[in-house]
Amino acid sequence: MSAQAKESFGKLRAFLWPIHSYELKKFIPMLLIFFFVGFNYSVLRATKDALVVTAPASGAEALPFIKVWVIIPMALLFTFIFTRVSNKLSRERVFYSMMMIFLSFFLLFTFVLYPLRDSLHPHTLADKAQSYLPIGFQGFIAIFRNWTFTAFYVMSEMWSTIIMTVLAWGFANDVTSVKDARRFYGLLGIGINVSGIAAGQVATSLSQHVFNPNIPFGTDAWGQSIFFLNIIVILAGILCMGCFKYMHATGHGYNSETYRTHHDQSEIKMGLRKNFSYLAKSKYLICIAVIVVMYNIAINLVEVVWKDQVKQLYPNPSEFNAYMGQILTSIGIVATVVSIFVSGSVIRKFSWTTSAMISPLILLVTGIAFFSFLLFKETGLSQIAAFFGTTSLGMSVFFGGMQNCLARASKYTLFDTTKELAFIPLSKECKLKGKAAIDGIGSRLGKSGGSVIHQGLLLFSGTVALSTPYVGVILMGVIVAWIFAVRSLGTKFNQLVEDRETISVPDTEQAVTGSPVPATSSAN
Repeated sequence: MSAQAKESFGKLRAFLWPIHSYELKKFIPMLLIFFFVGFNYSVLRATKDALVVTAPASGAEALPFIKVWVIIPMALLFTFIFTRVSNKLSRERVFYSMMMIFLSFFLLFTFVLYPLRDSLHPHTLADKAQSYLPIGFQGFIAIFRNWTFTAFYVMSEMWSTIIMTVLAWGFANDVTSVKDARRFYGLLGIGINVSGIAAGQVATSLSQHVFNPNIPFGTDAWGQSIFFLNIIVILAGILCMGCFKYMHATGHGYNSETYRTHHDQSEIKMGLRKNFSYLAKSKYLICIAVIVVMYNIAINLVEVVWKDQVKQLYPNPSEFNAYMGQILTSIGIVATVVSIFVSGSVIRKFSWTTSAMISPLILLVTGIAFFSFLLFKETGLSQIAAFFGTTSLGMSVFFGGMQNCLARASKYTLFDTTKELAFIPLSKECKLKGKAAIDGIGSRLGKSGGSVIHQGLLLFSGTVALSTPYVGVILMGVIVAWIFAVRSLGTKFNQLVEDRETISVPDTEQAVTGSPVPATSSAN
């Protein structure tokens, strides 16, 4: 933040609320958009895990198979739909169209797919297939057996990719300059984190719901909880669209200098091949892609092992979802505290590289702690568990939850903010196409990459527990690659911000020869 801004705010306000009064009509609706999008993301994340992991003849071993065999094709499909819709409709209508796709599915799941799940799930055929295949294929059969739950899991994952990352953050990047983003994005992160606290409390409360025969939906307590959770998700989505509509109706969705500078340019035509061609020609975008892919591989490697432990401790879906709701609340609290007192100051006072390096270091330290305790729990550590009145399983779930909490909190604060900051100096075309390729497909490839690793280990070892030592070693290598990518991108970002405001992707010849990147000026 500039010295002039600090003087106009005062020292305390510059630290806690660096927003001018005339910016509130733009910032508050944007903050609400991120709150509702983040709220749905958190509710869906807990619910999808509870549905799939605790489903009949299923478990955490189903997650890697879903992320490879279902989510990758669906990510390609949604990115294709997004690019086609973006070519034909305005940014505002693209947002509404994509939101309606998701809300319509959750409505269908609530009133049709979930109530009829017993008739729709092919248990007999799945049992027959399982009798012919090795135990390592149990996860693959589970996603076919419980296909409606698989569909819910996939749409929940796509919400985080398409709605939160591509649409919400893409919109914020489009109407915010680098200078303003340093003030805005930390507070937007707080909005997402507070939504996580609210979502965690909602998920925990509804998971403890006692069956009420007077409610005409659901045949048991968990079924009624699913109904209420999905209705809340749909209502939050409608409110999000209302905020987005308000911003455009009042003109605050177009009032940034960055957007006005590029708004009169010819329409940008997008396509999967063109988007990835842009990505391949830019070392800058490749570094962002590596960071996104490595993060998703790392978090996926740890989560599958941890959720396998959680299912052993909480086999009932209501108990599983209640525990995940507590984790969401903890993540939200930690992330909110970090956003208010740490991340904003770090981003404003330190370099991009320093800010971006914190996330991989947190995952490295917490990952070592989690895997060390898990792998050596039969040693003297079991006595420590007894001292605290629990078992080795309870302690491993605790440390895994702590690892997930800290890693996710750092992701929602420093990781997301620094990643989005890296997109802002790019030209509008480069930003749009690069973001669609990286966030639309790259994040999915990262999660699926971790799932491919898990699949190979499961087919080799048979169970998640037996593959755990290999997962720990691979995790260390992934984090090292992540750290190197951060260092490389940090150098490029600092030069870009100092020397020029906007760059375009180099042509093929420049990408090969390493010639300087052409720049276009921007009136930020």
